[in-house]
Amino acid sequence: MTTKLRVAVLYGGQSGEHEVSVISAQSVMAHLDPARYHVTPIYITREGEWSLPLEQLRTFDVVFPVLHGPMGEDGTVQGLLTLLNVPFVGAGVLGSAVGMDKAIFKDLMRAHGLPVPPSLTVRRHVWEREPESVRQRALEVAGLPCFVKPANLGSSLGVSKVKTLEAFDAAMEEAFRWDRKVLVERAVPHARELEVSVLGNEELRASVVGEIIPSREFYDYAAKYLDTGERASRLLIPAPLPEALAAQVRALAVRVAEITEAHGMARVDFLMDGEREAIFISEINTIPGFTPISMYPKLWEASGLSYAELLDTLIALALERRGKP
Repeated sequence: MTTKLRVAVLYGGQSGEHEVSVISAQSVMAHLDPARYHVTPIYITREGEWSLPLEQLRTFDVVFPVLHGPMGEDGTVQGLLTLLNVPFVGAGVLGSAVGMDKAIFKDLMRAHGLPVPPSLTVRRHVWEREPESVRQRALEVAGLPCFVKPANLGSSLGVSKVKTLEAFDAAMEEAFRWDRKVLVERAVPHARELEVSVLGNEELRASVVGEIIPSREFYDYAAKYLDTGERASRLLIPAPLPEALAAQVRALAVRVAEITEAHGMARVDFLMDGEREAIFISEINTIPGFTPISMYPKLWEASGLSYAELLDTLIALALERRGKP
């Protein structure tokens, strides 16, 4: 009789994406094969309290972090598990940290000559000290309309689309509610939102390309998680793209994951100028959503890998990387 693998699922956490993490984890645990895995949920409160003593992490064969945002997706938990020598699903410290910080991520993409929208990084103390200078610089770099977003957060929390200079200050204050560092980024005209799921360790593969038709002006938190029924955002899988363009997007997704060392899994998001078919890299998510409506598992399902098979593959990849830097 085969011994079941002991899998710990980490969820909850201290970030603003706590609720999304809980929903993702519930879905993951519901799809883990009980014949293959003995699953232990480990809940982390908003205050950072763990439902299981940390030293017990060593008793598991593999840990599956389903933590979105800071203090979970940013390399902190990955560093802890690395020190404990416990295999875990997803990227390591470097890939997680780079993927979490949108400003550093964009700088890295530019360093490799990859297409990203022009952007300006602003720290809170600079904004408080010289707001007029920041406004002027933002107009020069990003122009209007632009997006103002926290550098270290996901699920579009704290993100605003700014169309007028009068709305800029309120958008900055909202973003600084969530992070000490903010990204001001040029809006891509006629934007289409594309996403690709990536899977693998050294040899990465990409799913089909998906497209999101937001229920609102852009894919904000409400459009992602609150709008339901006829008002819900629509997912087009595969995205209606020419074959050559879809292949270009998929290849670019793999390149982004390689550069950031996003081993295991990642979802790479793109914005495409719908008139010029120009592709821009938006971000990488090293612990993408696993909710019932999340693109990451849906894209793999459309690529021939069921939700349960995807989880099996992710766990196998985690064990494959055991002991590797």
